Amino acid sequence: MLVEKILRELQEYVESRLPIQVFDLCESESISKEIHAIEIEDYIKKNRKPTFAEVLFRFIDQKGYNDSDIYKKAMIDRRHFSKIRSNPEYRLGKNTAIALALALELTKKETEKLLSSAGFSLSDNDTFDLVIQFCLEKKIYDLYDVNEALDYFSLKPLIKVPE
Repeated sequence: MLVEKILRELQEYVESRLPIQVFDLCESESISKEIHAIEIEDYIKKNRKPTFAEVLFRFIDQKGYNDSDIYKKAMIDRRHFSKIRSNPEYRLGKNTAIALALALELTKKETEKLLSSAGFSLSDNDTFDLVIQFCLEKKIYDLYDVNEALDYFSLKPLIKVPE
C-alpha cells in the first residue's frame, strides 16, 4: 500500500536525521488510518448527491405528475417502480432511467441530472446515446417514436412496448 511505504520512508528519513528519537511505525499507521477514515467520512458527507429515487420523485412532484402516470408512460411495471421508490439501494438499468426521463418529458440537462444520480450518462460517441439526445432536444418523448428512431439505426429498443 502506498501510504505504508511512504510512512516507512518518512520514518527512515526522520530516524536518519534524528537518531535520538524513535517513532513507533505501528502507532503512526493506526493514527494515519484513523485520520484517513475521518477524512473519507467527511468527504462523503460533503459530496454525497441525492439518490436516483430522490431526484426522480422530486421531478415527479415538480412537474405535477403522480407515480402511476409516470410508470405507465415509461411502460414500467408497477412492482418495478415500487422497488425504485422503496429500496434506496436498488440499482436500475440505464434504459429504465432514460424511459423515466422521457415519461417526465425532461430537458436534456434535467435528463443528465437524473441519469447522473443513477451513475449513468449520455455519451457523445455512442449511437444509442446520440439518438436519445436527439429525441430529448427535439422533445420526442413518446416511447414508440423513440424506439422507431433507435430501430432506424438497427439498435435495440429502449423499452419493449406492447403491440
